[in-house]
Amino acid sequence: MEFLNDVKQKAAEFVKDNATVLLTAGGVVGTVATAVLTGRAGYKAAEIIREKELEHIHPDGVTDAIDPDNATMGLSPQQKFMLVWPHFAIPVLTGATTVTAIILSHRMSAQKAAALAAAYGLAERNLSEYKEKVAEKLTGPKKEAIKEELAQDQVNRTPGSDKIVFVEGEVLCFDRPTGRYFNSTMESIKRAVNATNAEVFNHGFASANFFYTELGLDETNWAGEVGFMPDNLLELDYDTILAPGNRPCIAIDFKQMPRTDFHPKYD
Repeated sequence: MEFLNDVKQKAAEFVKDNATVLLTAGGVVGTVATAVLTGRAGYKAAEIIREKELEHIHPDGVTDAIDPDNATMGLSPQQKFMLVWPHFAIPVLTGATTVTAIILSHRMSAQKAAALAAAYGLAERNLSEYKEKVAEKLTGPKKEAIKEELAQDQVNRTPGSDKIVFVEGEVLCFDRPTGRYFNSTMESIKRAVNATNAEVFNHGFASANFFYTELGLDETNWAGEVGFMPDNLLELDYDTILAPGNRPCIAIDFKQMPRTDFHPKYD
């Protein structure tokens, strides 16, 4: 009995944790099943109606088939419906279930996205307040030393610097927000910053992915959901640290974190 309770609990937890995926999968399967069942029901219904319309019913109740060319197509829409509706009951039920699954999946995804955006906004505000307070208490060399130590710790925890192929004149760089190594120059990074802010001035906003694309890096899901606006332009902090193997490395970080409400679609 205890084993069954454990299985039941784990199954419930699995369904709860993967509800969106399960609903989406159900919507996909349901869409295909609805199409197949509807096609079969339509074919069967057409056969039933054709056979019924080819019957000739005599007053004595005896039926016999007649020539299709001379058949009287006298079934009303109501009579046709009563003949075939049982065959469409399952496709209709499957379709309704599919629509419900899709709607629920969309709602749950929207709720999760809203929750994540709210959590990110709260973390962003807390981080900004923390940075401001640190800046008030620590100035000069102490502040810079803490920044460099934090950047150094993050680099030490992030492998992959040995996989970067260098071109002459470029140096190893580390993007702290996404935890990625890349090779570039200070001039290239500053050009990417200027291009991103120009995009903000020209169009009113720019996603963080725009900046990473200018750097020659791949886009990320997170960077596509956050960005910059005229009151929150892109500014970077630069720290010079040592990557594994004592290789010089430039670590970059946002002075102000990009916002989730940067794009008109979030208004």
